[in-house]
Amino acid sequence: MTNTGIDERASRRMGRADLHVHSRYSDVTGSLRFLRSRDCYSSPLDVYLTAKRRGMDIVTITDHDAIDGWRELMDQRPDADDILPGEEVSCRLPDGNIDVHLGVYGITERLHSEIQPLRRNVFDVMARLNESRTFFALNHLLHFYREQAPLETYLRLLSAVPALETRNGAMLEAHNALAERLSREWRGDRPPMACVAGSDAHTLRRIGRTWTEAPGRTAAEFLASLSAGLGRPGGRHGGPAAVAGDTYGVIARYVASVYGRGPRDHVGWHRAGCAFLIVALVPVQFMPAVVAAVGKSRERRAVAAAIETLAAWPRTAASWPAAAAEPQP
Repeated sequence: MTNTGIDERASRRMGRADLHVHSRYSDVTGSLRFLRSRDCYSSPLDVYLTAKRRGMDIVTITDHDAIDGWRELMDQRPDADDILPGEEVSCRLPDGNIDVHLGVYGITERLHSEIQPLRRNVFDVMARLNESRTFFALNHLLHFYREQAPLETYLRLLSAVPALETRNGAMLEAHNALAERLSREWRGDRPPMACVAGSDAHTLRRIGRTWTEAPGRTAAEFLASLSAGLGRPGGRHGGPAAVAGDTYGVIARYVASVYGRGPRDHVGWHRAGCAFLIVALVPVQFMPAVVAAVGKSRERRAVAAAIETLAAWPRTAASWPAAAAEPQP
């Protein structure tokens, strides 16, 4: 069969997947932990049904440092071949002690357990993932970068990952465009990095609005295509409205849980205290929108600063200082 014939067959079998989605197993948010607010309240089955209704052929759940979401989904749909096990692994970059999130696909329960003790050093996690030949991507590139280390030190991460999230449905278009540019140019004359994209949805509202398209109608076929670098980003970029909408959605589900509708995360005096706080904070209910706007303004400045720094480096990507350097743990 000619290459053209193979391409035509592949194009007829193109599938879509939102590769960055959370469920209620993303657990307690890192902000104000005493409130016991989860990062997301969506059930795995609701995530699956919403994704399918919006045209996703493959469904994954990438909870923070947890695999219970896709495990529950597989228990509910044991014969499904369209569920891709995933996890968003939270790590630290030792230089500057910077948070780094990796989207891991095709992860197993054993591998999940093995990488948990390694998360203090992202290079240790990446080494184990590479050793196991597990496909993974660096998520929302500059999201946690606050110039804790020189940009070239931070971007050493790009030399150690097989893929980059080049479209995140909560990130600005300029941020995603920079990630896509780096995925093409960072390796110089070598093949570009693989690309993934996803909504980063923490409610059902944005699931399937940002996606990755690649050949494959089953999870196994789709993952093989991602690993081969055949993924292409599609769908919406983000902005203040996307972030604020998710925040208000999570808050609404949190309030419901405090008043007994949803997971029983609050009992006794803790529940009473949270109920009082909810009422007391009604006058400042505009704050999540303000925080989202301020955050996106900061993101816009960070992206502009990164572009300016990159422009001062040699024009050929192959000679970029971080691209030529081997990452050191």
